[in-house]
Amino acid sequence: MTALVGTRHLVRLALRRDRIILPIWTILFAVIPSSGARAYEQFYPTPADRASLAAGGKNPSVNLVYGPTFDLTTAGGWTAWRYGLLMAVFVSLVAIFTVTRHTRAEEDTGRLELIGSTVVGRYAALTAGVLVAAGYSLVTGVLLALMLIGAGLGAGGAFALGLGVASAGLVFTAVAAVAAQLTEYSRTANGIASAALGVAFLLRAVGDSSSATWLSWLSPLGWATHIRPYAGERWWVLGLALAFTVAVASAAFVLLPRRDIGAGLLPARLGSPRAPAALSGPLGLAWRLQRGSLIGWLIGLALVGAVFGSIANGIGDVVGDSQQVRDILARMGGVSGLVDAFLASMTGLFGMLAAVYGVQATLRMRSEETAFRVEPLLATGVGRLRWTASHLAFGLLGTAALLLAGGFFLGLTHGLRVGDVSGQVPSVLEGAVAQLPAAWLVTSLAIVLFGLLPRFATAVWALLAVFLLLSWFGPVMQLNQAILDLSPFAHIPRIPGHELTATPLLWLTGLTAVALAAGLTGFRQRDIG
Repeated sequence: MTALVGTRHLVRLALRRDRIILPIWTILFAVIPSSGARAYEQFYPTPADRASLAAGGKNPSVNLVYGPTFDLTTAGGWTAWRYGLLMAVFVSLVAIFTVTRHTRAEEDTGRLELIGSTVVGRYAALTAGVLVAAGYSLVTGVLLALMLIGAGLGAGGAFALGLGVASAGLVFTAVAAVAAQLTEYSRTANGIASAALGVAFLLRAVGDSSSATWLSWLSPLGWATHIRPYAGERWWVLGLALAFTVAVASAAFVLLPRRDIGAGLLPARLGSPRAPAALSGPLGLAWRLQRGSLIGWLIGLALVGAVFGSIANGIGDVVGDSQQVRDILARMGGVSGLVDAFLASMTGLFGMLAAVYGVQATLRMRSEETAFRVEPLLATGVGRLRWTASHLAFGLLGTAALLLAGGFFLGLTHGLRVGDVSGQVPSVLEGAVAQLPAAWLVTSLAIVLFGLLPRFATAVWALLAVFLLLSWFGPVMQLNQAILDLSPFAHIPRIPGHELTATPLLWLTGLTAVALAAGLTGFRQRDIG
């Protein structure tokens, strides 16, 4: 018991630090599926519409993305298919980042060693991080179920869906706990756990879209879908997730005492005894710090583009014959045909993902500052603006590279499917590049907070979350256009399907320039740290 002394206090500390962000994610992930459930009757009012939807849902290409369909003739079955896997992925990501934030990141900054010098047990920090992430997953799952019940769906299927989503969060809470023991740095731990989530998604995708269905049973995300909410629930599948969670979490606790505080079980690779010429300036150092993340994002967005491009031509089978659903998809991405609307909505998705990377790359400056690595660097001949520009090169140019990669592979795979590579690649690339001003504006908001309100720099994630949710689910929920316009992505021309109009792009670029100027001015005038 002495090894757990102080756990309660560390849990309270973690909850206090996350008192804003965790409730926001919990409420959003619980409300979104219930909003979709209420719209099902309106989208598919007749048995013919529902039968057509159920037939289209058997498309292997679509199952690769959304998971298997068990019963699309009911509101509950459709909600479980449309939102279950998506919510499981999001909850898992939040769980991963929460565990790492309160374990490995605390070691990075040296705070955990300071706390450990008091009356705090060796396992207290890990236990607190796991409890907070697991509690978040369970609360989100239960609240999601209650919201579905409030929307008029059955309680059994609602709790099956909610607990399935929560089970994915529990599994990757344990995975993140192990990753935190393996490496010295929180970014690497997040990368390892996120890569495990990606492998789980890939196994499930291959299993759900091919005859090798057994692969889906190797994935925790596959378990979440195979609980079959509103389609003859399989409650015993939850036992697989719980057993896996206990086993992996136990491994994390076994590994913890086998390493020193601040060190990882995987030995750090020794660098060269002499620094390369590239590290003689701030840009080379920024490349050294940012390259792994940028390369990973480039590969990921290229793969996503290839996958969605391969299914674009069959999107008509997915939505069935309901004209209302086709109209909503058109609102999300264009008016010149359903396939163009889908491609345009995918380029919009790439813009949002590029913005996520832009914010991440920009906030790396704040991480360097809080780790006390910036002040010694600026004590040399490196000026503040020069150092900032070296990281902004990745925050701004990196987003452009991501959009080019995603748009190219989206257009290429779609062009190969329809036999029109030369026509589709330029059109889709144009739509992807058009997203750049919106992604840059979000990135510039991170600079504003970093320069003027550095203690609240991470609040840009909440702003980005609002923009993403308005763009993803606002049209489906039929929100007022004035609300949708709060997102910068709502002002981007949807290409293909619309003509390119320069006015909104120029406005967004101008706002980006103003925000960058304000943020850089604030950073020049404030104290470091």
